Amino acid sequence: MLPVASNSPSRPGARIRELRRRGGGARGPWLHADLAALTGRRASQVPILAQVNIARQRAPLDAPLMGEFVAALDRVNRIAEHSPGFVWRLRSPEGHGVTTVSDGLYPIVVNLSAWDSYEALHAFVYRSPHGAYQRRRSRWFEPTPQPSTALWWVETQARPTVEVALARLRYLRAHGPSPWAFSIRRRFEPDGQPTRRGGGLRSVH
Repeated sequence: MLPVASNSPSRPGARIRELRRRGGGARGPWLHADLAALTGRRASQVPILAQVNIARQRAPLDAPLMGEFVAALDRVNRIAEHSPGFVWRLRSPEGHGVTTVSDGLYPIVVNLSAWDSYEALHAFVYRSPHGAYQRRRSRWFEPTPQPSTALWWVETQARPTVEVALARLRYLRAHGPSPWAFSIRRRFEPDGQPTRRGGGLRSVH
């Protein structure tokens, strides 16, 4: 878990939150550089936001029911990769490009990515063309026990595995939101402080 900011008069945690808030829609390396200068860290040490969400398919991926979802994957992934604030996503070695885990009748799709801020993730999910697919997710996925999304902060160079991500989600379900793993409605900042109440973000699927 990332260290909690010290109780210095400069209150770096509060200043980080303000810098992120004022950044608006412009995200990327410049924001990391400013945060690094503010905290005294190298840019490679500035935390980024990891997210995992899961959803159970209504049918196998090669079934007609899932055809629209599978056909949209390449386009949606390109949108994500060119979105402001995008850092990384887990790429599947499988031919259809979807990472799945076996659990019951049909597999569970695992979406795992990292962003430089929550606002950047929110903008991709709802304000990009991805939002149209988000609104139709119930066509392809069963209702999922909540929370189906977990968020946590990692160092810039970190690339979480599926096993690590699912462990975070299990922890969130068992213990509730904390800096170790938090939900969309109750988020935490990189310094471990709760995020001020604001807009919500539902699961990507």
